[in-house]
Amino acid sequence: MVMYVGIDLGTTNSAICSYNGTDIQVLKSPEQNDVTPSVIYYDRRGNRYTGKRAYDMEPQNPDSSAKLFKRFMGTSTPIKLPAVDKELTPEECSAEILRTLFGYLPEEMRQGQVEGAVITVPAAFNQMQRDATLEAAEKAGIGAVTLMQEPVAAVMSVMQSTVPDGMFLVYDLGGGTLDISIAESTSGRVSLLSHGGIAVCGGRDFDRLLLDNIVKPWLKENFALPDDLSVNPEYKQLLRLASWAAERAKIELSSNESAVISLTEAEIRANDEHGEEIYLEIEIGRAQLDELVAPKIDETLGAAREALEKAGLSGSDLERIVFVGGPTQYKPLRDKVSFELGVPASTDINPMTAVASGAAIFAESVDWASEKRGRKDVRQTLGSTEDTGVAFNYQSRTPAATAKIAVTMQNPIENAEFQIDSLDTGWSSGRMSLVNGAAADLTLQTRGNNTFKVFAFAADGTPISLAHDRIVITRTAASVDAIPASHSVGVEVLDQSGHATRLEYLLRAGDQLPKSGTITLKATESLKSGSTSTLNFKLWEGEISDPVTDNRFIGTFGIGGNDFDQGVIPNGADLNCEYEVSDSGHISLEVSVPIVSASFKSGQNFYSRQGSELNLNEAGQTLSDELDRMESRLDEIDSDVPADQLDPVRSKLDTAKRTDSNDPESVQEGLEAIQEAKRRLANVRRKNLPAMRKRELETLEKLFADGIQEMAKPSEANAIENLIRTARREIDSPTRKFEEAAQEIRYRFSDVLQRQDWFIVDRFKLAAESPHNFSDPERYNQLIAEGGNALRNDDIDTLRNVLFHLGQIRILGSSDADLIAGVNIMSA
Repeated sequence: MVMYVGIDLGTTNSAICSYNGTDIQVLKSPEQNDVTPSVIYYDRRGNRYTGKRAYDMEPQNPDSSAKLFKRFMGTSTPIKLPAVDKELTPEECSAEILRTLFGYLPEEMRQGQVEGAVITVPAAFNQMQRDATLEAAEKAGIGAVTLMQEPVAAVMSVMQSTVPDGMFLVYDLGGGTLDISIAESTSGRVSLLSHGGIAVCGGRDFDRLLLDNIVKPWLKENFALPDDLSVNPEYKQLLRLASWAAERAKIELSSNESAVISLTEAEIRANDEHGEEIYLEIEIGRAQLDELVAPKIDETLGAAREALEKAGLSGSDLERIVFVGGPTQYKPLRDKVSFELGVPASTDINPMTAVASGAAIFAESVDWASEKRGRKDVRQTLGSTEDTGVAFNYQSRTPAATAKIAVTMQNPIENAEFQIDSLDTGWSSGRMSLVNGAAADLTLQTRGNNTFKVFAFAADGTPISLAHDRIVITRTAASVDAIPASHSVGVEVLDQSGHATRLEYLLRAGDQLPKSGTITLKATESLKSGSTSTLNFKLWEGEISDPVTDNRFIGTFGIGGNDFDQGVIPNGADLNCEYEVSDSGHISLEVSVPIVSASFKSGQNFYSRQGSELNLNEAGQTLSDELDRMESRLDEIDSDVPADQLDPVRSKLDTAKRTDSNDPESVQEGLEAIQEAKRRLANVRRKNLPAMRKRELETLEKLFADGIQEMAKPSEANAIENLIRTARREIDSPTRKFEEAAQEIRYRFSDVLQRQDWFIVDRFKLAAESPHNFSDPERYNQLIAEGGNALRNDDIDTLRNVLFHLGQIRILGSSDADLIAGVNIMSA
């Protein structure tokens, strides 16, 4: 029997389900639990444990354990286990959990019955995180795998049971992420109208709030502990145990009005600075927890309202809220979300296994024979082998209890007939006239495959030969028609002037998936075979138009001189980009360059996510730099924009300020807060466009007057003055002519500055001191070494060239004094 597998690879817990086309089975852990903790533990002999046993041992041995690694997927953050001298990548850790889950399948199923496995990812996951998940699946050796978005899986699980037609909201709050989806159900078919979420928001954050606001203050009040308790290695185990105890108390509050965060001296086995044995005994009530988590819940409500707004709906349009994920088992949370949105709550599905079961159902709809892992065709045709032009068109897949089969004929056959029999039940349609447009309704008695035999007869009763006489119609558990993209993704390109950059979008948020298309770009510099240069396709996620670099950088597609054997890609050469976006939002890109008869594919020599991955252990300086830049930008416009519009931006920056630069989780939360602040600032800019343009132009005019004008040639100064006048005329224009003029001014400034030796030396020294602002560390180090040699030899021309190539891999930080980023492709 063919089986399909769905895996919910979670931040704190994971689950696996199988589906045979009829029934869902939750595959339990050896402890007979529906879910498996996403924790790994190594003992001193190197034996590895995963799941419940690892979860129980982790608090006592934090340096031998790994957990919460899903939060670091898509980054280069190492997972260090110093007690056993191991260092793992997030992908390797996730592979261990996947391997453990797959091991729950009966051996005969693993050995050949599994057609394919679907692994879920949060809708908020970006391209790097999706790629990292696929890498983990490959390391786990699972076999045929594809991804799907967790909101889609949750909706599929909802549709598994009898669901009345209408619109509903899925509120999926897991251990690490929030996903919101708005869906509409019609006769077993469902369309996702919109979705959203928060990348760093989940039960784990509730645990940290308890630890930071209740446990740590209590410990410092009752024991002599150092000021640097949070980062002091002597108390690492204490804090892990305390976090574990806080999590247990939080879970207990799901069913009780109060709980105790409790650990004995024997469990903690640690003394304070005065030699006193440390213990925990903190009573906590629901009201305290509710107050602590209220800001986080408010954030989730904001995401839900935003998803409703994107769908053009309000709470009154919804039938119910479906809650998914462990934290939603806390009733006060469900009650608050339901009350605030004004929508009744539904608890019809198991919140812990819903995503895995929905993924298993979806796996049955995947065409596993296709390399692209698209969905199976819904419509099929059965034709004749004779020159009669007879064909039977039918629905091969439907969630409905009936399916239609219809006749098409090129040439009429007098008095011909057809008949359809069910091979499962013995039902027969009886003979019907075989004419163009004739149709029959077929009853689908069972969930899964229903087999029918088709007959066609000439007027004299002799059979009309058909290509084959059996058809299979699958009655599916549910069918998802529309899956909207959760993010917009574009390639940074130069416009026709060659000076201003913008995004050429492959995908817009809300576009229906899957999606494919072609865009044609042009090279703006020559690339010779064997050279160290590259043509860079810099990918950004988001819809911020000015500046492009306020979007999330998600990777570089680079064609290097070593990627093709001979010839030259000249300036102006066509670069034909074919892209495909799967149901999960995963992007595959292939660039063909006709002039060198070569193609470059993502996943081979073409796409590098590693170059854009941050090591969150070392990203404290990145966070600090980004925070400083954002605060400077706000200070510049403070007097031009109403304070209440900037308050939401400052609120996110305040969140970033509170992060602990020594904690990678906290750094990640801070970077996400800054990214959200940029998005909010872009909205402020749209609302106050003339005022902000005026301020921007004043800044450019000041730069010109304070030094650029003096260094510029007369012709350059005249050109810049003309551009300033153009920009001033366009301040109130609804077009982007102001932005184009402003970017052209910056380009002219750069031209002037690049002739100044002091500026080149200055910029290089700044770049050498800020490696965190650049992708592709290997290329960065190579360029810095080359630039260092040039500086020692006073070779400014070579140093200037090095700076240009550094600009090609720069991902963070921008100011009016910087060189134009190294974008060397142009829209056609």
